[in-house]
Amino acid sequence: MSSQQPFPDYCGFEQGPIRPPSEAASLLLRISRNCPWNRCTFCSIYKRATFSLRPLEHILKDIDSIAHYLTILRERMVGTGPVSHQQLSELASPLDDAEQRALYAAYAWLDEGMQSIFLQDADSLVIKPNDLVTILQYVKECFPEVERITSYARSQTIDRISEDNLKRIAAAGLNRIHIGMESGSDAVLKMVQKGTDQAMHIRAGQKVKRAGMQLSEYVMPGLGGRSLSREHALETAAALNQIDADFIRLRTLAIVKHTDLFNDWQDGSFVKLGDKEVAEEILLFLETLDGISSTLKSDHILNLFQEIEGSYPADKPAMTGVIRRFLAMPIEEQLLYQVGRRMGLFARLDDLQRPERRQRAVAACAQFAITSENVDQAIDQLMKRFI
Repeated sequence: MSSQQPFPDYCGFEQGPIRPPSEAASLLLRISRNCPWNRCTFCSIYKRATFSLRPLEHILKDIDSIAHYLTILRERMVGTGPVSHQQLSELASPLDDAEQRALYAAYAWLDEGMQSIFLQDADSLVIKPNDLVTILQYVKECFPEVERITSYARSQTIDRISEDNLKRIAAAGLNRIHIGMESGSDAVLKMVQKGTDQAMHIRAGQKVKRAGMQLSEYVMPGLGGRSLSREHALETAAALNQIDADFIRLRTLAIVKHTDLFNDWQDGSFVKLGDKEVAEEILLFLETLDGISSTLKSDHILNLFQEIEGSYPADKPAMTGVIRRFLAMPIEEQLLYQVGRRMGLFARLDDLQRPERRQRAVAACAQFAITSENVDQAIDQLMKRFI
């Protein structure tokens, strides 16, 4: 363990606000606070927050805190089995808030099997490569059982890191990068102030792959609005065809208040797609992906088609077939599925045939007077629960 304590200005164990859904079982280890770019018009997460790097010593102390409480929890488990919630409360009661956060984080991580760690916040690779290597090596020293360490990173940041440094970081233990591509269209990227272009996305993605790390690229259906929908689908697929990411993850656009994109939507300069239009855009995107071995996932509550999942090229017909089936449905069935999906009743199209769930969706449509004319407005309200 690190012996350099106490640390000046250290305020205890920290965790940031978000992580990818695929990192639900990971320990969240905060490397930096908030987002160094913080200009994307669709994002509200960090808008009122200032970016800062956490001192290396503070991060190492966080690792020490987790290791300390893991030791305590494991000692409690000897001969008695898992620590109960009552025992956890007893352990937490004399601790201050920061120490309680560390204890609860250690408890949750132990319960999940301690297989993965996610580095927060929006772009952990902005820190000095030597510092990141030190952190990764210390993580592996303290938690040798960890199988995966992952992080968000921006294409701009990856583009600035040398090939040698990125390979050093990979060798130290970082084995998956999550990049918010959002779009491969230069026009869309400029419109939403992403701060990158298609060429940079491609360079960054290919560099991550060459370094030997897994790559997850996030795509945002609907981000181009009505005017750029087709270009958004085609150019994003074109970029991903050159990258061949390990994972492509869909994150349907949801327009949040207190963002520039919300203002554009309100004044009419951005025309939001309805569900059917988004489905058509995703179909075009999936059809255009070609010559890759990526696994595509639709693992987010905001997505209309959670069941779209598979690997290229073998599963392409099945994935596109889901959307074709939806688009071929009668309007009344489409509406029922849209509402039921956003209520959490349906996870796949076949769930429409589950009588109890179908009836609840029918009742909701009747209660809130949802019709084919107002369904997209109703969906916007339902989706607010998950933003």
